[in-house]
Amino acid sequence: METVHLTREQARRFLLRRHGLLGGYRFEGKRGVLEFVKQEGCIQFDPVNVCGRSPELVLLSRVKGFTKQMLYELLYQDRVLIDYFDKNLSIFATEDWPYFECYRDQHRQWERSHADIETVSEQVKGIIAERGAVCSADLDMPGKVHWYWSDTKLSRAALEHLYFTGDLAVHHKKGTVKYYDLISRCVPEEILNRKDPLPNEQEHQKWRVLRRIRSVGLLWNRPSDAWLNITNLNAAGRRTICESLLKEHAIVPVSVEGIPETFYMASEDLELAEACGAGKNWKKRCEFLAPLDNLLWDRNLIRMIFDFDYKWEIYTPVEKRKYGHYVLPILYGDRLIGRIEAPYDRKEKQLNVKNIWYEPGVRKTAEMQRALNGAVERLAEFNRGEVSGS
Repeated sequence: METVHLTREQARRFLLRRHGLLGGYRFEGKRGVLEFVKQEGCIQFDPVNVCGRSPELVLLSRVKGFTKQMLYELLYQDRVLIDYFDKNLSIFATEDWPYFECYRDQHRQWERSHADIETVSEQVKGIIAERGAVCSADLDMPGKVHWYWSDTKLSRAALEHLYFTGDLAVHHKKGTVKYYDLISRCVPEEILNRKDPLPNEQEHQKWRVLRRIRSVGLLWNRPSDAWLNITNLNAAGRRTICESLLKEHAIVPVSVEGIPETFYMASEDLELAEACGAGKNWKKRCEFLAPLDNLLWDRNLIRMIFDFDYKWEIYTPVEKRKYGHYVLPILYGDRLIGRIEAPYDRKEKQLNVKNIWYEPGVRKTAEMQRALNGAVERLAEFNRGEVSGS
């Protein structure tokens, strides 16, 4: 298949248009949230809430009029989205549930403290069947077990194990506390009864690789966080899969000016790439990107194409941080122009802009400042909105 040739500017514009971050908003309201998640495959979840949780910030930057309530309703009322594992813990369309049966089966075969958990699993399901959704504090189960991050209560481990195996689903949340219910009460029977569409590991990996290419927009066969949680996938396996996808015309090879490695894009994005290659200009927007934003999954790719070196320093010791605890990249037009640290004070209901760091060579204009001020106000207004029904 013929290689698509892009300058770095064209590659940036392609990626940003693909993500709905350049030009007018392509996604709007609850429907736009669902459309965007389906386009991306998944958005990664993280519970840290400094000025909004990571998936909320991803959607805020792309979906016109987005509120926290929209995502909550799609997850826990409409149930067309679901919490489960894709790129680590993620949010994806409920209709994709059958594709992840292989992971659920792995947890059925083995789990940390498996024997201890198995002694209470049926009891836990029985309690939930009778009482409805519960959190670990609702279960009176003494003792602790060895768990993934540290020793934890048996009740919590049992609930999480049954969630991993697909017996339970997250019914709703109160803050960071998860309430679990039987999966049959949360996912339509028609979806639960579907067999795994891709029981062959090679075919499953191929589906996941194409899904990740679509999630980012452009990817190459280099180690990165973009490939996280695809079991048994290495560089040789990715190379074989990409060759297969090229033969099937599912992906297109892309060369970016000044970068020796080959990138890949989904074939359905070829028309968009050609439009970006034609030099068309789009309206500039200012948006703040989430630390786990799909666009940022491959930090080396961002460094090479956007000339922007980003590290999420939340787990970096204070004395070693270059910027701050929870810093968001600032996008203006087709460039990442800096970073902002703006925690939200829930008691005072106020967004506090602690610092803004501009990239070297950025020329600050009145237009840029207005756009930045507007983005700050949107972030403040977004955080004032509370979720009802939780």
